[in-house]
Amino acid sequence: MRVRTVVLVAGAALLAKRALRRRIDASPLWPMPALDVPVSGRGRQATVTRRVVVAARTEPAEGVVQLRLEGAGLPAWRPGAHIDLVLPSGTVRQYSLCGDPGESGVYTVATRLIEAGQGGRGGSREVHEQLHAGTEIEIRGPRNRFPLASAPSYVFVAGGIGITPVLPMVRAAEAAGADWRLLYCGRSRATMPYLDEVERLGAGGRTTVVAEDTDGRPGLGFLAELPAETEVYCCGPEGLMDAVGAAMPEGRLPRLERFSAARTKGGKPFEVELRRTGRTLAVAADQSVLSAVREAVPGVLHSCGQGFCGTCRQRVLEGEVDHRDELLTDAERADSMLICVSRCAGERLVLDL
Repeated sequence: MRVRTVVLVAGAALLAKRALRRRIDASPLWPMPALDVPVSGRGRQATVTRRVVVAARTEPAEGVVQLRLEGAGLPAWRPGAHIDLVLPSGTVRQYSLCGDPGESGVYTVATRLIEAGQGGRGGSREVHEQLHAGTEIEIRGPRNRFPLASAPSYVFVAGGIGITPVLPMVRAAEAAGADWRLLYCGRSRATMPYLDEVERLGAGGRTTVVAEDTDGRPGLGFLAELPAETEVYCCGPEGLMDAVGAAMPEGRLPRLERFSAARTKGGKPFEVELRRTGRTLAVAADQSVLSAVREAVPGVLHSCGQGFCGTCRQRVLEGEVDHRDELLTDAERADSMLICVSRCAGERLVLDL
């Protein structure tokens, strides 16, 4: 009788889990309209440039600017997607979409001002100082390398401006009736965007807010005890994402969203032959291929410098590539590379340049 009872209980649990998954899949947000952009690729939408106007500009937290971008024919998107902003200077930066996927003709992004001494490269300052209501700007995308998978339960961990890709995920999980928890960390409550909505969605204990100035650093020990079916999503500073990965059960990894390349330089020196240019260049261990190439071909196209936008993509004729980008598909990596971040896995590369 005990064996029969255990079997019945296990069967009931399995049926409940399947029922929840059916509710998730039947939710208006699952599946979203199909996009012709691969999860991590350079599909047609990823390279098409569209013009939008800044319809509204607000400040959801100290040092954070939110832009509501409106335009005709904007493709549908799913939680986790981002777009490229082509800033007035020509600089390209990537920002997560944090609005409502069901609202057509509108994209919403937010960015925190990061000074040069804190690792900023000028993009956020340009957004804060030059993009105002009425400004026209070019965008590319959307592109999604951080998709929200259908699952019965989720844990979301967001640090500061890392809440932007996570917030649409939380809304989607709530709408689907999935079990979810959110750990939202920041320097102070005043600097944490969308805090009111996050706490309202998580009423009843599903949201934990940790402000470092009053609460110290967040505890991550609970991640080691998560059931196997729980999906973990994290976006925030590198230190937080590293800590989340270290706290996960052995053999499991969180799903991470990065907007800074984890490895752009470092490794051994090698040579790059520019076949059409007729020059062979030495690339130092602490130098990018792009930097070396620009000394010989100053006009080579480039933009983000982080392996996200694809502007610097070059065809590889010979050699093994150490791919370090966050954009190209496996098929695209077979014969090309992003020279701003990727390197040679051997001693020599030959580029069609």
